Amino acid sequence: MGKIILTGDRPTGKLHLGHYVGSLRRRVELQNLGDFDRMFVFMADVQALTDNADNPEKIRQNIIEVALDYLSAGLDPEKCTLYIQSQIPELAELTTYLMNLVSVSRVQRNPTVKTEIRMRNFEANIPMGFFAYPVSQAADIAAFKATTVPAGEDQEPMIELTRELVRRFNQIYAPVLVEPDIMLPENAMARRLPGTDGKEKMSKSLGNCIYLSDDADTVWKKVKTMYTDPTHLNVSDPGHVEGNAVFTYLDAFSTDADFAEFWPEFQNLGELKAAYTAGGIGDMKCKKMLNNVLNKMLEPVRMRRREFEQDIPEIYNILRKGSAAAREAAARTMDEVRAAMQINYFDDAELIRSQAERYRNT
Repeated sequence: MGKIILTGDRPTGKLHLGHYVGSLRRRVELQNLGDFDRMFVFMADVQALTDNADNPEKIRQNIIEVALDYLSAGLDPEKCTLYIQSQIPELAELTTYLMNLVSVSRVQRNPTVKTEIRMRNFEANIPMGFFAYPVSQAADIAAFKATTVPAGEDQEPMIELTRELVRRFNQIYAPVLVEPDIMLPENAMARRLPGTDGKEKMSKSLGNCIYLSDDADTVWKKVKTMYTDPTHLNVSDPGHVEGNAVFTYLDAFSTDADFAEFWPEFQNLGELKAAYTAGGIGDMKCKKMLNNVLNKMLEPVRMRRREFEQDIPEIYNILRKGSAAAREAAARTMDEVRAAMQINYFDDAELIRSQAERYRNT
C-alpha cells in the first residue's frame, strides 16, 4: 500500500487565503516533494449541493473558479489528479454502505457538524444530505485509500469519524479500507485563519475573505479595514497582538526576507511585535507591511491565473481526464468493498457453483 494524499474544496466560490494557508499551499509543496505515491485533489460539488440544492448554477459556475485557483496556486495535473466529486458515482455507493455503520447520535456529536448547522441556521430543518455529509466525506477518503489528508484543524473531527468508519468496516467485513491521518499546517497560526473582521474563521458567507484572485487594489482595500486592537487608539498606546487579525496574518505569511525588503527597521516579526506592544507603532504601518507581503505572494498566482483563463476548454479537459483516472481508482476499491461485503454476486463463481450444486441435489 502506497502513501496517498487526498484533499479538496467545496466549489461555492473562489478560494481565499484561509484555503491557501490551511491546505492549498501545503498541497503544492507536497506534490513537488514527491514523497507520496499519488495525490488526489477534488472539487466537492456533491457536498456543496447539500446546502445549495436550490441553486445548482452557483456550484456549476464555481467549478471553473476553483479549478483556476488550483492551477494558478501551483497544482500540476501531471503530478496530482484533479477531479470533480459528482463524476465518481462509486463515492455515492460507498457512502450508502458506510451510513449503515454509524448512528445518528454519533454524527450529531461531531462539533464541526454542530458549527456548520448553526452557521446555516439549519437547527430546525436540517437537510438529510447535509446532516450525512461527514459520512460522504469519509467515503471520499476511503474510496481512494488515502493515508494522509492535509486540512485545517476544524476538520479533525471529520477525519476521526472517517477512521472510526474504516475500522468498523474492516472489523465487520475484511481489512480493505485504510485509516487516514490528518496533516495540519506546519504554521500553527495558519490552522484557523480569522476573517478580515477578526471573526473566528474566514468564510465566503461572512464576506470577510481575501481571495487568491483579488487584484492589488482590492487587497489593499480589505487590509485597510482589517480588525486590529480596539484599545490601540493612539500610536503611542501599547498594542496587543493577541486577537489582532493583522498580526495573525503576518504570522501566517510574512518572512524575515519580507522585513528586509519592506520594513528594514525590523529584522523579523518578533521585533515588530515587541515594538507594537511597547507602543509607538501605528496600525496603518502594520497594515501597509501586511499589504506588501500579501501582494508579493499573490502576484505570481494572479499572473498564472490570467494565463490559464485564456484556454478554459483545456481546463475542462484536465478535469475530464482527472475524473476518469479518479473513477478508475475508486472502482478498484469498490470491487474489494463489494467482495468483502459479499454483494459481488455475479463475480463470485464459487457462490454460483455451490448453489447450483445444492439445488441440483435436492
